[in-house]
Amino acid sequence: MFEVGFSELLLIMGLALLVLGPEKLPKVVGEIGRWMGRARAMARQFREQLEIEAQETARRQNQQASSTNTTASTSPTDEADVTPAAVTPSAASSENAGDSTAPVSPTPSAVEDYVNRHPDDPPRG
Repeated sequence: MFEVGFSELLLIMGLALLVLGPEKLPKVVGEIGRWMGRARAMARQFREQLEIEAQETARRQNQQASSTNTTASTSPTDEADVTPAAVTPSAASSENAGDSTAPVSPTPSAVEDYVNRHPDDPPRG
C-alpha cells in the first residue's frame, strides 16, 4: 500500500525543518508523538473491548447450549411415552369405526417428538 522508507522520512523531516524552523519543530514533533500515543491507546482499548465482548458472547452461547443439553438429557425417554395413543392399534380401530383396511400411520408431531427425544437412533423402516 503506502510505504515510507528511510529516504522518504529524511526528506519529510528536512522539509519540516525548513517550513517550521528549528524552534517550532521539537514542539510539533512532541505533539505528533502525543497524538500517536493517544491513537495507539484508543486502538488498544478498542481491541481489548472487542475481545471481552467476543468472550462474553461465546460464554453465553456455551451456557445456552449446555442448558439445552441438560434439559434434553434429563427428560424422560420411556418408549411408552414416545408412542402416542392415536398410533396404537386400539385407538386406530376406534377412529376408523370398523374400517380395518385403513392404514395406521403416526402423526407428524409424533415422529418429530420421537426424533427430538432420540437423535442418535438410526431411522427404521
